[in-house]
Amino acid sequence: MTRVTRATNDPGPDGVPAARQDDVRAARQDDGPAPRQDDGPAPEPAAPEPASADGTAAEAEQAPPAGTARRRLRLLRRVVLGLVLVLLLPPLAAEAALRINYTGDPADGTRTRHRDAVWLGHAWVDGRKTDADLAALARRLDGTGIRDLYVHTGPLEHDGTLDRTLYPKARWLTGAVHRELPGVRVQAWLGDVLATESPDGMRLERPATRAAVAGSARRVLAEGFDGVHLDLEPAHSGDPGYLALLDEVRATTAARDAVLSVAAHQIDPLPALHAVAGALTGHPKWWSQEYFGQVARRVGQIAVMSYDTMQPTEGTYGGYVAQQTSLALEVTPDGTDLLMGLPFYHENRFGHWAHAETVPAAVRGVRLGLSRTDAGRARFGVALYVDFAATEADWAAYRADWVSPPGAA
Repeated sequence: MTRVTRATNDPGPDGVPAARQDDVRAARQDDGPAPRQDDGPAPEPAAPEPASADGTAAEAEQAPPAGTARRRLRLLRRVVLGLVLVLLLPPLAAEAALRINYTGDPADGTRTRHRDAVWLGHAWVDGRKTDADLAALARRLDGTGIRDLYVHTGPLEHDGTLDRTLYPKARWLTGAVHRELPGVRVQAWLGDVLATESPDGMRLERPATRAAVAGSARRVLAEGFDGVHLDLEPAHSGDPGYLALLDEVRATTAARDAVLSVAAHQIDPLPALHAVAGALTGHPKWWSQEYFGQVARRVGQIAVMSYDTMQPTEGTYGGYVAQQTSLALEVTPDGTDLLMGLPFYHENRFGHWAHAETVPAAVRGVRLGLSRTDAGRARFGVALYVDFAATEADWAAYRADWVSPPGAA
């Protein structure tokens, strides 16, 4: 996903004339000299040699027998079938494995730890939202496990700076949330497109750009935000500039006792898949598990964008989320909050099918992965993307499947 723009648009195929020249040769009847009477009856004329398409018997003799042609056709069919199997079996096997990964029962207690989050659109800081909207949000969040609000405050400029006119109501929002929703933190969601797959975008290898991002973080914290949430995409696995940026911004947030969180790419579902995808398409998409861990060690909170997965069914999507949850748990330090993203939006496009990527499937996948890997982990939750696209059914599924204990009304 590139969530930056979406958030800002909340309520976005000769020469000779085709008259091919048929080789029509005049049939000459050359019977030879007239037979002599005493020679007996004239011999029957020899039967003409069978002609090929261009009228030459020699080429006809070279044509393969019908049996040979049939054998060649059978061989061709087998080769084609073999190629199809080679191409299809691995992905079919992978999909079957994901569906199996969706089976079983989650462990008891694998529900909210009251460290959940929700991404909120830009309308909350540009003046479109009012006190009445905030009261409605408070009612919506009451009784849930949501502790963090990622409020879209950017986007950042490519040089790392932030236009101050983008968030005129930021101080109103932070003050009102602290007053009406005690215990809930407000983080400034800052994002941009990175120049990793095109010449246009932010370049994190430039120290001046990283310093400017850190400066933008200081400015939003001065507006009362409790933290900074970075969503910079596409960040390629192994990118040292991204890690250096996290180190610099972390120093800024730590000095103000604020949290640094990031929206993280998914982890390789197969070893080194990001390298294969990068070589074939130029878009690696995934991070290695090792790189994910390096990022997680530099932040206080990491939210996996576990949607836009290209999965075709709820079962394979849920199994994919279960796998992603386990992979992330294995490398996220105990001192870092790990959140798994839930798809609170309904689009049908390449990479995302609304009928497959559902909240119930995601929550079940999260609970299965948590159960199998670290069922008792305290610093764990889910993150809901995104408020302005969510339906009542999304909120109801989140409450019923993740928040409410078994048997609760």
